[in-house]
Amino acid sequence: MSRWLTEAVPRGRVAAFRTLIYLFVAADLVVFTPWVRTRVAVPGELYQPLLVGRLLPLPTPTPAVVAALFWALLLLALLAATGRAPRLLGWAVFALYFEWMIVAMSYGKVDHDRFGLLVALAVLPTAGRARHGDATRTEAGGWALRVTQIAVICTYFLAAWAKLRFGGLDWLTGSVLARAIIRRGTELADLIASVPYLLIVAQFGIVAFELLSPVVFLLRERWRLATVGFFYSFHLVTMATITISFAPHLAAMTAFLPLERVRPVLWARRLFSRGGRDAAGPAGAAPALASQASAAGRPDGP
Repeated sequence: MSRWLTEAVPRGRVAAFRTLIYLFVAADLVVFTPWVRTRVAVPGELYQPLLVGRLLPLPTPTPAVVAALFWALLLLALLAATGRAPRLLGWAVFALYFEWMIVAMSYGKVDHDRFGLLVALAVLPTAGRARHGDATRTEAGGWALRVTQIAVICTYFLAAWAKLRFGGLDWLTGSVLARAIIRRGTELADLIASVPYLLIVAQFGIVAFELLSPVVFLLRERWRLATVGFFYSFHLVTMATITISFAPHLAAMTAFLPLERVRPVLWARRLFSRGGRDAAGPAGAAPALASQASAAGRPDGP
């Protein structure tokens, strides 16, 4: 079990995952959860912190507190995305984002799509230093990615457990998706809803998919990646039909992917260098040929 939990992965994968997660945190502040800043307009009496917020001596949100939290978290997340000071910046980002989520979820609604992201932020500081493109393998980084993967799959499995616990079999045979389509459905959802019994079949399929999600850990790499691709397609359909975004969950789910193969900076450098060579033409190739001849011990001239 310990070997599975600490299965070594390339440091380049850890570096790419770290950059992606911290950039997502910055994007989350300005794109997905900017509404958290509006909480300061709500009377303090309506602030009912989650259990962890009651256990910790956290302040009641005020304009000054939320503004300081926002700007500090935005700056530190961008710095952490560079990979510098991974422990110091990593722990700081986790603490600030954790407080950001307590503020966001202490007014009556708790989103379960944040669990995997919070776990990723909690374990990334333990992965140590990692550079993009580094093929050296690390068990500490492997543990961080594995724990994030477990959190992602727990999000699915526990969501199914909650559906059956609180909704029972009525969740499977009721009008859950129909109500969602009425509230926030798209034209595509309206087409699907017009097919008799299709929404009931979809509800059975959703619960089956969530309950069976842990099987992903038993698959070989090729099939595991294909299954993760199915996970992403499921959320794409969800967004296209009932406009529910699981963006934080999708960011955390990249822990399953071989991110070390995705190197946009290197690709950009190659693209620009290739463009420069093409612009130089045959004349630009002469110095290169001359240098090769010198390296081979032959005179530069004819």
